[in-house]
Amino acid sequence: MNSRLNYFKASPEAINTILNIENYISMCCEGKKTLDVSLCHLIKIRVSQINGCAYCIGMHTKEARAAGETEQRIYALNAWRETPFFSDAQRAALAWAEANTIIHKRGVSDKLFENVKQFYSDEQIVDLTLVITTINTWNRIGISFQADVGGYSVEN
Repeated sequence: MNSRLNYFKASPEAINTILNIENYISMCCEGKKTLDVSLCHLIKIRVSQINGCAYCIGMHTKEARAAGETEQRIYALNAWRETPFFSDAQRAALAWAEANTIIHKRGVSDKLFENVKQFYSDEQIVDLTLVITTINTWNRIGISFQADVGGYSVEN
């Protein structure tokens, strides 16, 4: 499937604004490390699975593998509740990601928020939520403009 348009070329200022947020997220996950890099990859993959963004699933799966994520956890991610492969903190973050992705269905409950607060500081919750909302943005862009699935390389 060919992309409908090159959104980087069509509106560079808009895309660069999102990329600036991505730079902050990279700093959180890889630089200052308020969030674990593995968790960031898992969140991006899981949200992309929910939204059905094939480009983003491929991209973030490749990045997760390159960063050392296990195949077993990647394969089991869409059934994380039924597997023993994720810590309680990761489970709280995945539940938070799912709720924030399908927010129109049930909102985000106080119970879920309190569960996330058991494992993450206020700063980490904000950063985690930014990871979630930003990948939701990319998913919608990728799906809307039919991003070229399979074309992403970690080396780029």
